[in-house]
Amino acid sequence: MKDGKFLTLGIESSCDETAAAVVADGRTVYSNIISSQIEIHKLYGGVVPEIASRQHLENISTVIRQALEEAGTAPEEIDLIGVTKGPGLVGALIIGVAAAKALSFAGDIPLTGVHHLHGHISANYIAAPELEPPFTAVVVSGGNTDIIDVRGYNDLVLLGATRDDAAGEAMDKVARVLGLGYPGGPKIDALAGKGNPHAYEFKRVLLEKGSYDFSFSGLKTGVLNQINSLKQAGEDIPEADIAASFQMAVMEVIVQKAVGAALEFGRDRLALAGGVAANSLLRTMMEQECEKNGIAFFRPQPVLCTDNAAMIACAAYYRYREGLTDDLTLDACPVLEF
Repeated sequence: MKDGKFLTLGIESSCDETAAAVVADGRTVYSNIISSQIEIHKLYGGVVPEIASRQHLENISTVIRQALEEAGTAPEEIDLIGVTKGPGLVGALIIGVAAAKALSFAGDIPLTGVHHLHGHISANYIAAPELEPPFTAVVVSGGNTDIIDVRGYNDLVLLGATRDDAAGEAMDKVARVLGLGYPGGPKIDALAGKGNPHAYEFKRVLLEKGSYDFSFSGLKTGVLNQINSLKQAGEDIPEADIAASFQMAVMEVIVQKAVGAALEFGRDRLALAGGVAANSLLRTMMEQECEKNGIAFFRPQPVLCTDNAAMIACAAYYRYREGLTDDLTLDACPVLEF
């Protein structure tokens, strides 16, 4: 406790960002330190789990120390430690969980493990202090494309998920074929701004009526087939048009299903979350469709869309308020149901 504020130290290490943050009363960010490994993994065209784990091990202590220093907070002033317990890369998760448990034991500080997607949704509480449940949440990232009915801070019901490739995963694969490099999402977004989104009408897969699940594998294959056909015909590849048309097909499906879920469940607020939530087209289309249907639209600023520890601290705070804590038997869970 500092100046009457309840302080949570958040720790995130689920993939390739080592992050730590200090957040007051669940929503006020005092520090949010992120050590990214993008430049390292660019060499391999994607995240290499073993390398990610080594980097977390090297960075975790420094990142935590920097978070405390930037917040002007001493370790003994921390009231709660929140850490991502899963899902994610097991070696990466173990580093964060071990650090959190060590700090909890050394300082006799309460500890709570956080579901990574719960953290992403909670980023909206930081970005919009007025936001409270219930609302519809859409998490779009490299590993997830999920629609969630947020009935309470810790009462979240999964309505739909991807059955194959997540949106971000499909974008990474298409970017690789176009020679754009890693990470693919931001590169597709930037290139698409120079192209015609209606140059190619790639198939929109909506699945069976009433389903909020997603499937982007067929769309990805359709794009790859189009590229191969052009190559075989000896034609130039209109990369910007392909990127724009592909991105439009992905985002139209996400927006249609997300707004449909909000309307069906009577939610007048919709929150976007996850790394792909920073996509310019998705944000614009979602805002327009929500306004058309009388739904308030929320989205975090880009730094809170990608993996960070402030969102984990926020989720941990609301878990603690409802008595949801863990002891030192807390373990990393690479595969964790929502």
